[in-house]
Amino acid sequence: MSYVTISLWNATEWSDEMETLAREKYVPLVMSMGASSVKMVQTGELSFAVITTYDSEETATAAQQRIAEIRAQAATEMPMKMESSMQGGVFASS
Repeated sequence: MSYVTISLWNATEWSDEMETLAREKYVPLVMSMGASSVKMVQTGELSFAVITTYDSEETATAAQQRIAEIRAQAATEMPMKMESSMQGGVFASS
């Protein structure tokens, strides 16, 4: 079954440029680490969640060191901070 990571972020500002950078740079970077999908969801005026799906826990685990580097890079490139992250196996979906 698939495996999902979720990271929660807060920003100090929001702009079209940030959204473009996320779409054009960060989504492809995460996808290149073996993700089968990446969704960035705005959850508040200055908050968002990144929901990444992998085909297996093994693929997700293998990607985590590089994902940590990508998260750190994003936090220095844009005015935002990761507040928390969680992960787990999918046990039901449609």
